[in-house]
Amino acid sequence: MEPKLDIDGSMVDSCHQSAQRITDDVWRAIAAKTTLSVERTIVRLLGIDGVDPNGVPIPNILVGHVQDRGGLASGIAYHLGNAMVQTGRSPQDIAKLVSARELDLVALPRGAPDELRRAVRDEAARTMQELRRRRAERTQWRASLDEQPTPHAYVLTATGNVYEDVAHARAVADAGGDIVAMIRSTAQSLLDYVPYGPTTEGHGGTFATQENFRIMREAMDDWSRANGRYVRLSSFCSGLCMPEIAAMGAIEGLDNMVNDALYGILYRDINIVRTLIDQSFSRRLNGYFGIVINTGEDNYLRTADAVTAAPSVVASQFINYHLARRSGVPDDQIGLGNAFEIHPTVTNGLLYEWAQAQLTRELFPNCPVKFMPPTKHMDGDLFRTQAVDTLFNLLAVATEQRIQTIGVPTEGLFTPHIHDRVIGMANVRYVANTARELAGEIRFRPGGIIQRRAVEVLADAESLLAEIAAGGLFAALQAGTFGNVSRRLTDGRGAEGMVDIDDQYFNPYLELMEESLDA
Repeated sequence: MEPKLDIDGSMVDSCHQSAQRITDDVWRAIAAKTTLSVERTIVRLLGIDGVDPNGVPIPNILVGHVQDRGGLASGIAYHLGNAMVQTGRSPQDIAKLVSARELDLVALPRGAPDELRRAVRDEAARTMQELRRRRAERTQWRASLDEQPTPHAYVLTATGNVYEDVAHARAVADAGGDIVAMIRSTAQSLLDYVPYGPTTEGHGGTFATQENFRIMREAMDDWSRANGRYVRLSSFCSGLCMPEIAAMGAIEGLDNMVNDALYGILYRDINIVRTLIDQSFSRRLNGYFGIVINTGEDNYLRTADAVTAAPSVVASQFINYHLARRSGVPDDQIGLGNAFEIHPTVTNGLLYEWAQAQLTRELFPNCPVKFMPPTKHMDGDLFRTQAVDTLFNLLAVATEQRIQTIGVPTEGLFTPHIHDRVIGMANVRYVANTARELAGEIRFRPGGIIQRRAVEVLADAESLLAEIAAGGLFAALQAGTFGNVSRRLTDGRGAEGMVDIDDQYFNPYLELMEESLDA
């Protein structure tokens, strides 16, 4: 896109350098650890699935079995590979034997390290090749269908019942939606397991399960075939099962995943280190399998003032960007977050919003920024909320956003009905069409309000990133730097789910993906 803000390139370089130092520190802190969810992800990718007679997921049983016997420091792949060599059985058969208490993985005689590693790596390579084949087929099929110009309209479904979500998703597609997002049931991010099968009850959303993903993906593919236009599918890849949900998304062909490095820490009080370990592997999977991630900087503006918190949003964008790049996610799959959340009564608020949106686009020109609608200050006045959403929609076009979550008149009052979303979509489409070439027609007054605001925010972000790089991300999180929320390194949910790894540990999928990227 054409730069319009006249920002100093050396400031941008400085921000990147600080964010890189922060990322290096994070990687050193997580390098010698794994988590229960990372190990369960390896299990799922090897094709192990299902529940026992009590409804407990077999991946949880298998990893818990090794953990309870003190063997998880070597990794689940080590023990599965050894069992494959010793028994000649498949990973799923081994898991069933463990679930039935007919096999103790840790008690088995240990085979030659090279042999057991080769056994599980060969199986991992086979499953990865199959997933890559299916992803390539989907990419080719998507290219054969029409897609609407960006910004792609990102629309939520959140009924709690996957079959009702399908009805809502079809209505979204009929109304012109481009991306259907399955909102998870409230607090699923705090479950240290993934529910199994289709679900019909949930509060504020529908549970993220592999079967629910399959049902929604099939419904949207059917609609796409019938209408000649591809509709993308998104869900939430965060919480205590972040990498598992990334794996499920890859298996079932999702296109987008909300995957933020800090959201679970700040807004779900999940342990800092646990979250950063899980996000690194989940993003590796998303990047490798072509899934666009969406980060969550918009959330800071719901717990902090949007005018004063703007530099922390930009700082977080740089951190999220470099953490994603370190995990192998290319620029065109890093959907950084931004939001239109300045209070409607602020004089020149629209100009400040314009400056922030334009700044994000120019700082990350190759990233599909996800622009979020106003929610914090929506008060039930449907006429005002529609007017505010219209301004938001106008800025999405004027600043060349690529992913736009639509606003609805009843935002913040309750989970929107289908007709609320249809009204929101009509507004989006009207503005996108009537102002299609607006971005190319606009230049900002040198030294004017928009340029000054963008430079001020970037300068403050540069200083903040330098401060974080000097003191470390963990100290910044404790200081409440992001969203005015403070978290301590030793606190938070899921800390008991971290494991220090030993010299025998290996993650076959991580190894294979890294080798592929290096080739």
